Amino acid sequence: MTRKQQFGFSLLETMVSLAVLFAVGSIVLSGMGQLLRTQGSIANRTEMHSSVRSATELLQQEIGQAGRMALGTPTANVTLAANVVSAAGPTAFTLNTTGNAPLFLYPGEALTVDVGSNQETVTLATGLNASGTAIFQLPHAAGAPVSALGAFATGIVPPAAAPTSYPNGSTPTVLKLYGDINGDGNMVYVEYTCAPGTAAAPGFLYRNQMPVTQVGKPAVDNTMILLSNVLVNPNDANNNPVPCFAYQVKPLGASFCVTDIAVTLTVQTQNKDLQTQQFQPETKALLNVAPRNIVEVYDTSSLTDSTRAQGMPATVTALLP
Repeated sequence: MTRKQQFGFSLLETMVSLAVLFAVGSIVLSGMGQLLRTQGSIANRTEMHSSVRSATELLQQEIGQAGRMALGTPTANVTLAANVVSAAGPTAFTLNTTGNAPLFLYPGEALTVDVGSNQETVTLATGLNASGTAIFQLPHAAGAPVSALGAFATGIVPPAAAPTSYPNGSTPTVLKLYGDINGDGNMVYVEYTCAPGTAAAPGFLYRNQMPVTQVGKPAVDNTMILLSNVLVNPNDANNNPVPCFAYQVKPLGASFCVTDIAVTLTVQTQNKDLQTQQFQPETKALLNVAPRNIVEVYDTSSLTDSTRAQGMPATVTALLP
């Protein structure tokens, strides 16, 4: 028996084997580390995309609902509570609210009363909750159906920059809208406030909702944050600043309405990328978001019936500043 056979591998062979083992182990560990860093980057970006997608989907949905008008819940059957007679001056009336959400009547609202040859559209001289006054040309019996057709023409409040009568309207950083936004018969006023920051101190997108009848608007606070880590949008191809909200405004009678909105939001990841040690920014743009109720009433009012464009309630005007 030789010395090598008696004592196994020589010291040199053992050292070579260990060196090979360490080299292979280092390669494997390096690959695993790279895989973990890549997975972390993907998870970081996925979380950011999920947050932005949730915010933009809500924006898209509520812009589409803006201007929607209803006297009660979707299944409500609103009728006159008592007989109404025709008269030369304003006549008081009350609507039947049994089983309906609280009704919202306001001065200037156009109501369609009755059906068939007795149907007419009246404009309210006064209105509050379920009662109001209007000039009726025809008599109507108790139980006659009543509806508020059309939509709020200013459901997306036109921007202050447009030549409108709404100096406190929407801006490039504040989107103001109202109507039956949730489709439940309740009229609400909603403000989206885009307050971008820097990479070191990113800003926020806030959502502030309240009933249209509320007196006084609550100040924006951290409970209203819809999206965090918001940055200033990069300039466009012509090096012009890109606002969070841009509006397409069209004339409607003596006023204006918004028929299209472009929403652009830039955000960064919550954590730094494990590979670059930098925050990862991303810009999300919704270039053509149409408020369908306003577009429909714009087309209808422009072509056939101007009473379909419902005016802005005074309670909403008071919430704009």
